[in-house]
Amino acid sequence: MQQQRIVYDDTTTRRFIAASLLFGVVGMLVGCIAAAQLAWWQLNFGVPYLTFSRLRPLHTNAVIFAFVGNMMFAGVYYSTQRLLKTRMASDLLSKIHFWGWQAIIVAAAITLPLGISTSKEYAELEWPIDIAITLVWVVFAINFFWTLAKRNEKNLYVAIWFYIATIITVAVLHIVNSLALPLSPLKSYSVFAGVQDALVQWWYGHNAVAFFLTTPILGIMYYFLPKAAERPVYSYRLSIIHFWALVFMYIWAGPHHLLYTALPDWAQSLGMVFSVALWAPSWGGMLNGLLTVRGAWHKLREDPVIKFLIAGLTFYGMATFEGPLLSIKSVSALGHYTDWIIGHVHGGALGWNGLMAAGMFYWLVPRLYGTKLHSVKAADLHFWTSTVGILLYMVAMWASGINQGLMWRATNPDGTLLYPSFVETLIAIRPMYIVRFLGGSLYLAGFILMVWNLWKTARSGKAVDGETTVVMEELAPVPVVPGKPAWVAVVTGWPLLFALAIIGLSIFLGWSGPVRAIAIMGAMVALGEFAWIVARRNREAGGPTWFALIEGRPLAFTVFTLLAILIGGVAELLPTILIKQAVPAHGEAQQPYSPLELQGRDLYVREGCYVCHSQMIRPFLAEAQRYGDVSRAEEFIYDHPFQWGSKRTGPDLHREGGKYPNLWHYTHLMDPRATSPGSNMPPYQWLAENKLNVKLAPKKLALMQKLGVPYTNADVDAAEARQKAQAEAITADLASQGVQVAWDSEMVAIISYLQRLGRGPQDIAPAPGGLETASAGGTP
Repeated sequence: MQQQRIVYDDTTTRRFIAASLLFGVVGMLVGCIAAAQLAWWQLNFGVPYLTFSRLRPLHTNAVIFAFVGNMMFAGVYYSTQRLLKTRMASDLLSKIHFWGWQAIIVAAAITLPLGISTSKEYAELEWPIDIAITLVWVVFAINFFWTLAKRNEKNLYVAIWFYIATIITVAVLHIVNSLALPLSPLKSYSVFAGVQDALVQWWYGHNAVAFFLTTPILGIMYYFLPKAAERPVYSYRLSIIHFWALVFMYIWAGPHHLLYTALPDWAQSLGMVFSVALWAPSWGGMLNGLLTVRGAWHKLREDPVIKFLIAGLTFYGMATFEGPLLSIKSVSALGHYTDWIIGHVHGGALGWNGLMAAGMFYWLVPRLYGTKLHSVKAADLHFWTSTVGILLYMVAMWASGINQGLMWRATNPDGTLLYPSFVETLIAIRPMYIVRFLGGSLYLAGFILMVWNLWKTARSGKAVDGETTVVMEELAPVPVVPGKPAWVAVVTGWPLLFALAIIGLSIFLGWSGPVRAIAIMGAMVALGEFAWIVARRNREAGGPTWFALIEGRPLAFTVFTLLAILIGGVAELLPTILIKQAVPAHGEAQQPYSPLELQGRDLYVREGCYVCHSQMIRPFLAEAQRYGDVSRAEEFIYDHPFQWGSKRTGPDLHREGGKYPNLWHYTHLMDPRATSPGSNMPPYQWLAENKLNVKLAPKKLALMQKLGVPYTNADVDAAEARQKAQAEAITADLASQGVQVAWDSEMVAIISYLQRLGRGPQDIAPAPGGLETASAGGTP
């Protein structure tokens, strides 16, 4: 018998663990600072780089891509080698992957506090970094699939399925959402605009959660939980259903982030239907994990690894119950734009991802260093501090969010708003912000305790690389169907045909009324029952299952996974493809921004105003009373990128233009509490001091021309003159009221943008040369 000794590359795993721990501390520390700033605005320190609106994107990127990303790579590299019984294909590619990813994280840590941002949530990094992400991800993919090709285990274990889905889907999401035209090495504009951009962004944003924070962690769960429990996975069949249902259905759910917005209603309904349907596969995976520990529940008392993994799975179950709940339109009407959403995402990131990471680290590090865990008691203390911390955080945000939603919509008997001032809500929830800060700090303290414990563990041993011996003759052959080529058996397999039929029916659910929807769902159930009967007969006949045919063929498996996510992706992005039918091409409610307004919009993005303010008035009476006319799709056709926002720490700004005089905006930006007592917004005095780069105006208009904004060449040539004319009108207005500010200051530009928001042609005075601009003056 031929034997082969395999020595695994565990050095890469150790590196990713160390990076995850380091950036986990940094990301959570920044999160605690940001949480404290919401309760005590003075902690912004009057420094541009430390404002909440700049730190918040840094916090989310650090936790998602630095902490969880490095943890994910550590788990993937460790488990993949052992599941395939081979060393990673290339040590060089592993090193490039590790150091390239850390360089990207450092670039994000530098650029985001500087205000260099695209403003697209979870995708704020500018185009050179996006290209770097693509290249590093390709390196990772090549190394992974090359390893699959040289594997010594023919069948692919469950965890490998989820890794394949992650690699393929993240690549598609990142490339499509990052499409942009560069203005400079540090500035670009999305090729999508308005409704298009919103839909593409939340197709990406929701599925970044699905395929970066969920599928790879599920793969890690399927490997490490059975290892820690010393039990096989509860149900292999349930694993198959869990995988395919999750991969296919998750990709459709993005529009539930845009309920009651200017997005076409059919897309909203389709997103809601698939989001609610996600309950089933998500809980199927959770139960499969929990039941794997059957017969080993006594380990919960003594093994911190099991404690963390089971608690992480429990938080996964909570998050995947709450997510579909929040996607129901009536619930979203209350919860969207509130802190309830913040509590939900932190339950997933810190409860599901964070606790799973801790369980994996406590299991891995002793084995990677050939020793025992330094302190089980410290690990137990970490478990309780983390669990209590995240529960405090979530409960505080639930209470805060529901309170916000109810106060925003509360009315007097005569129909007027009970709380007309937005600040009243902010003052009411301040105690919850303090509890949020305390809960987050407690979670961070537990995490630091884990870092100390793992460091002491590593110091007590020395680095050890795992190894195994493979007996080549014992490898099982890949199943085949007698008399049929493999590809024919795969393409004509009953499960695939049934799946395509069910997909065809499900596409029509979003357009169906109640009766037709019930009929379609009945047909889908009938097809499922028929498929089960056919599959049972096939098993009784002794033939290989359809899944067995593709499980040992990575190329076929990858292709079908790609098709599963593309079907939902294409259907969800249909409004983008048919945008001319969905949104008027030349809506009268919107005109191109003037050069000065465009400059001000870029400052709005740089300062992160979108983090706390939305620009989307939903079709609710209370919102119309509070903010003005409902937002319409055609009003955003020239917005590259869109600025609808996802959270209201401050009021909606879509109808801000002309609502207050220039002096009010100047005073508000210099000292928010002078105009809005009780506000937690930091002051932005540097806007009055910083000079605007006036030479960029014509370049920006020329680039916008390429994106389809109807600027003429004459508009581009006259951009600087028009910019100065509008700025001088604003400074003259301010000077008449005793405020002196330079015409080319950033303050003047951002005021011009704020005065433009939501104003139609009837509110806009023509500027010299024909390009329309917002009037400089006060109230309408």
